[in-house]
Amino acid sequence: MKYCLFLWLFLLVGMVRVQAAAGDVIRVSTAATDLIFRVGTDGRLYQAYWGERLLNDSDLGCFSGKSAKGWEVYPGSGMEDYFEPALGIAHQDGNMATLLKYVSVEKHEIDANVTETVVALRDEVYPVEVKLHYMAFHRENIIKAWSEIRHREKKPVRMFRFASSMLYLEAPRYFLTEFSSDWAKEVRMSSQELQFGKKILDTKLGSRAAMHVQPFFQLGIGQELSENHGKVLVGTIGWTGNFRFTFEVDNLGNLRVISGINPYASDYELQPGEWFKTPEFIFTLSDEGTGKASRDFHDWARRYQVKDGLGERLTLLNNWENTGFDFNEEKLLALMQEARHLGVDMFLLDDGWFGNKYPRKDDRAGLGDWDATAAKLPRGVGALVKGAEKAGVKFGIWIEPEMVNPKSELFEKHPEWVIHLPNRELYYFRNQLVLDLSNPKVQDFVYGIVDGLMTENPEIAFFKWDCNSPITNIYSPYLKEKQSQLYVDHVRGIYRVLERLKAKYPHLPMMLCSGGGARCDYEALKYFTEFWPSDNTDPLERIFIQWGFSQLFPSQVLCAHVTGWGRQPLKFRVDVAMMCKLGFDIGIAGMSEEEQLFCREAVSHFKRLSPVILQGDFYRLVSPYETNHASVMHVAKDRGKAVVYAYDMHPRFGEKLFPVKLQGLDPQKKYKVEEINLLPGKKSRLRENDAVFSGDYLMKVGLDLLTTAHTSSRIIELTVQ
Repeated sequence: MKYCLFLWLFLLVGMVRVQAAAGDVIRVSTAATDLIFRVGTDGRLYQAYWGERLLNDSDLGCFSGKSAKGWEVYPGSGMEDYFEPALGIAHQDGNMATLLKYVSVEKHEIDANVTETVVALRDEVYPVEVKLHYMAFHRENIIKAWSEIRHREKKPVRMFRFASSMLYLEAPRYFLTEFSSDWAKEVRMSSQELQFGKKILDTKLGSRAAMHVQPFFQLGIGQELSENHGKVLVGTIGWTGNFRFTFEVDNLGNLRVISGINPYASDYELQPGEWFKTPEFIFTLSDEGTGKASRDFHDWARRYQVKDGLGERLTLLNNWENTGFDFNEEKLLALMQEARHLGVDMFLLDDGWFGNKYPRKDDRAGLGDWDATAAKLPRGVGALVKGAEKAGVKFGIWIEPEMVNPKSELFEKHPEWVIHLPNRELYYFRNQLVLDLSNPKVQDFVYGIVDGLMTENPEIAFFKWDCNSPITNIYSPYLKEKQSQLYVDHVRGIYRVLERLKAKYPHLPMMLCSGGGARCDYEALKYFTEFWPSDNTDPLERIFIQWGFSQLFPSQVLCAHVTGWGRQPLKFRVDVAMMCKLGFDIGIAGMSEEEQLFCREAVSHFKRLSPVILQGDFYRLVSPYETNHASVMHVAKDRGKAVVYAYDMHPRFGEKLFPVKLQGLDPQKKYKVEEINLLPGKKSRLRENDAVFSGDYLMKVGLDLLTTAHTSSRIIELTVQ
């Protein structure tokens, strides 16, 4: 025990490299959790503990170094492990077995809050080495895990499994919440108890990868998931392509969780000396339910992952629902005046502005030809940029740079740039095909779309980057005999483009869109400031969609627009959109004066409160999945200000209503309650309006925010007195 304690004191000083020894203990820690590995007597690395942080370093010596089958940290294929492997390699001699043993550990202190642990493993028979990376964010209780794989055989080897991480849990029961999706019905939450065997969440769509299942999950450990109680694992993968989560309950009732690229049709030819880096698996372990896990993810994302995560966001007016494809310069200039009248920061031009030989009149032509349509915009994009400046708003523009219509000059000139089968009839999703981003020439072309627009019009303030099609007709003319690498190399090509753009335009805001919310992973959000959760903007549906995405993502990355979808009152639509990053896609000119005034005041409230809404702590109070209502709130970090939202969706006649108990306030401070976002001339009917209560009272007794009125809503501002 004294030896193990001495070792740990040695490891904690700076960056060290320790050679293999049976019984070695490796600790990956956050403020709340410990993930502990140990070296077995067989020289292999095992997970010894994962749970609440140990208070006494001396207890680390209590973990023995004996083998524990079923708990190996990164097991290879073809050996005595009976379950899903982390790594599978077909060696040059045809042998498909790999056995990794511990070599050493390195610790790097990135800063006072972030530590990276790198564990080296090696096969003693074949020249294969693996580095396991664990980056721990202390305050946020987040860990990122990924692997790097290399070999030094004389010729390439074929990898058929390459997990990012493997984690083990031991509990009486496990409850998985998954987030299924489709167009206009994203992040539908459903839960199930895991039984013996495997449960797989995966996608095989390639580019619009999350169309049917989102790349994240929640796992209740020992009990069903709860907002504020119980142990929960929340995990996500940073990969803008095919992913797979495997949950395998073994014969002893233990659970292994495997994350990474989906190995489907993705055998990878690894060259000698080449490092293969897997995507990052990002996870947290909470002992205070899903709410605490969400807030930890939000804090981490803003500080470390999302582009300009601590920066401001632009409110906007989009033209799409006003005009569709039917617009000209005059119409757009008029909408810019509406944007100024509304008080938003920016006018966003959506689809339909490009193509001349094949003008973009609908979604059947023009995609890929990024020159302004002369018949619509005779003075080009530049005139619109100047028009926006004259109107006193910024200018943003829509692109879909990874796609092409067969009816386009680009496809006529470069059919070899497109993923398509050479010997079969082509299948078109939304009348388009996917450009082959594994091809460096295509990468240059896609980069040039944004760079060209910015070079000609440096005042462009925003891009909406869309991706409407999965990969179909799966064949890369560029990769030729290496077709099984397409799904991996295509995504890597996207990242190369985005890296170049971020390097040249480090603070250019960009919205990630994919036919709605079919792209929303944290690797992509390194390059985008926000994403579009769904084309479904019906506020009743948006309550569920925003509730679902809030499990992993902070409000500032969720775009919420007021539109004409649904038949709900304007106030209800605006109040729902104000829960996230506010925008408008609705005709202002067609509104009454009262409605216009209400919208202007809502924009003003949002801008004033955006530090709380976009940067504060988020609490889910009343679930739309469990009631006929919904309620959430944002609380400023200093707990001096809060914003509470209450939505009455479809209450039952005579339904008993309960006070909404708030969360996250300072129990010792006094808060004034004020209802905002009221229609002109209307007074609050909230009984507690303008009253002052302690934070303790508001959290234990609550406010009577809910009503039996259908599609009614309230927004409450709380201010410390």
